[in-house]
Amino acid sequence: MKRISLTQHLVEEQRQHNKVPSELRLLLEIVGRACKTISHAVGKGALGEVLGSAGSENVQGEVQKKLDILSNEILLEANEWGGHLAAMASEEMESIHPIPNRYPMGEYLLLFDPLDGSSNIDVNVSIGTIFSVLKAPEGMVTPTEQDFLQPGAKQVAAGYAVYGPQTVLVLTTGNGVNCFTLDREMGAWVLTQRGIQIPVETKEYAINASNARHWYPPVTRYIDELQAGKDGARGVNFNMRWIASMVADVHRILNRGGIFMYPADKREPDKPGKLRLMYEANPMAFIVEQAGGAATNGKQRIMEIQPTALHQRVAVFLGSKNEVERVTSYHHDA
Repeated sequence: MKRISLTQHLVEEQRQHNKVPSELRLLLEIVGRACKTISHAVGKGALGEVLGSAGSENVQGEVQKKLDILSNEILLEANEWGGHLAAMASEEMESIHPIPNRYPMGEYLLLFDPLDGSSNIDVNVSIGTIFSVLKAPEGMVTPTEQDFLQPGAKQVAAGYAVYGPQTVLVLTTGNGVNCFTLDREMGAWVLTQRGIQIPVETKEYAINASNARHWYPPVTRYIDELQAGKDGARGVNFNMRWIASMVADVHRILNRGGIFMYPADKREPDKPGKLRLMYEANPMAFIVEQAGGAATNGKQRIMEIQPTALHQRVAVFLGSKNEVERVTSYHHDA
């Protein structure tokens, strides 16, 4: 079998679909390189003295792990100098990170969650990096937060890396979803899955069931149906899976179907959810839709939401189309 590298794949995609100009290709290659570096640090674990808490909090008020901070720095440093970016934004930083003046300014904006699933770092369970690429608005001179506040439908690329038994990079540039596996000996990303499609039907769901007492009625109604199994209205036995690492949960759904849910709940009624629209929900929604799935906040398509803040939160229901449409319809009924 002929091995196709990430670079070759992106060049061929540009030739076929005219969607990956050289600037974007360079950007995606550099993000891929940064993910390799993060994978190496994750793989060293305790040997690299990168486990445990850093003793600081991020802008979300969450305690940062040493690997959170390291991954953030790796992505910033890797992407600063290439000349293809105007600015970056990270879940770990309060405001945007403009490209320093000593480097040329490019036409793209990069957003990322440098290390998703932080609670799993110290217990050797899969974690990952999520990223999203936007085009800088026409005529932008000095990037501001406002320039990043574009709906997910405006993304030109999105992807995630999973640091698990294998390190994989899943990527879309708006023409389907492809998966690359890191050949650790060669240090190269190799195309291993092309045109991934999420099964329309599924018997698996992912949700943090410990929050059940706080759920709103549409979610309770839906989960009660799934848990009733063969004896219930659906007449099907469902399995629950929950890794508490969005990249790992979504990667499973991409490969064998399922629905991932992180709903808003009654604990903080003023918060529309826990996951971040710009760093998690939008890129994952883009990937899932490109793979034939669906992604909503219970009421509307996630990629149509007009962001109003860089760290805006959102409820998330994504995965196999039929199940996402069903739980969304229950929200509309309510």
